[in-house]
Amino acid sequence: MPYGIGVDIGASNIRVALANGGGRIISKIVENTPRSGNHLTIPRVISLMISNLLQENDISINETLSIGIGSIGPLDLNRGMILKTANLPFKEIPLVSYLRDHFRTNVILVNDAVAGAIGEHVFGAGKMYENLVYITMSTGIGAGVYVDGKPLIGKDGNAHEVGHMVIDPDGKLTCGCGGKGHWEAYSSGSGIPKLAKFIISTKTEREIKESLIFKFTNGNLDSITAKIIYDAYKQNDKIALEIIEQINKYNTIGIANIVNLYDPSLITIGGSIALNNPDMIINPIKQNLEKYIINRPPEIILTPLGEDVVLYGAIALSLGFEEINTKLKIKVK
Repeated sequence: MPYGIGVDIGASNIRVALANGGGRIISKIVENTPRSGNHLTIPRVISLMISNLLQENDISINETLSIGIGSIGPLDLNRGMILKTANLPFKEIPLVSYLRDHFRTNVILVNDAVAGAIGEHVFGAGKMYENLVYITMSTGIGAGVYVDGKPLIGKDGNAHEVGHMVIDPDGKLTCGCGGKGHWEAYSSGSGIPKLAKFIISTKTEREIKESLIFKFTNGNLDSITAKIIYDAYKQNDKIALEIIEQINKYNTIGIANIVNLYDPSLITIGGSIALNNPDMIINPIKQNLEKYIINRPPEIILTPLGEDVVLYGAIALSLGFEEINTKLKIKVK
């Protein structure tokens, strides 16, 4: 029985998994995503991770069907590349050609959130649904969408960059991509510290110094993280409560737009921000969503596949359990 290889490229971590022919993960490796080097650094790291995984399990690349990749975007699928992503310092990252030529095998690339939706549809909570959305809330925000049983891809592979929809017309904060008012600039792992510092800047010196946020950062507000904000919120810190209230508002607006656009039956949510704070993310959305939507509300849950949801989607592609437009599959020469 052939094996599958799945790769999940995030802004913080790269995950590589080996699965059996039924899609069960046998072994996986996790490494920090390189933030220095050149355009080939990430493909080289991935090739080494794959080689190590195969060697550790005494499996040849010839025993695998292909390599499936779910990657942060934006993408150029026709060239098999990541282009000018907001959260990494490389303008072009040639994934498909490098890995195809290195391993002499087929490589299939999609956006990481699309891979998450595929994982959910094939292995997770979305098995029985024709219309579903997977949303990742991590370093960035993204979505994968199924409409009438088909995953949406787009002309370049970017039909789902929901993190870059405008949810604040005043554009108070700037996204990592340079755009104003994008959802990702307010509610993602990279955006929450920006929102926190913006709100803190409106407070008096006394209010700031009395806040647990000031205590948790040892007075260095430049070291604020999403975790610090949620930890302070759990202890009823006044400023953290205000910050989380704003995050919940922007999340609800973002998801309401998704409901109105795609009319899903199910929305699953993953990514480190949501997985670490599920009730604080999902419950406020459920409570306030109907204020903003015209379509019948969907079921909204945390992904049951956890941090492996993108890997499962990449594995489904590698094993042929889900197929995307064949023009987007760059075949081995």
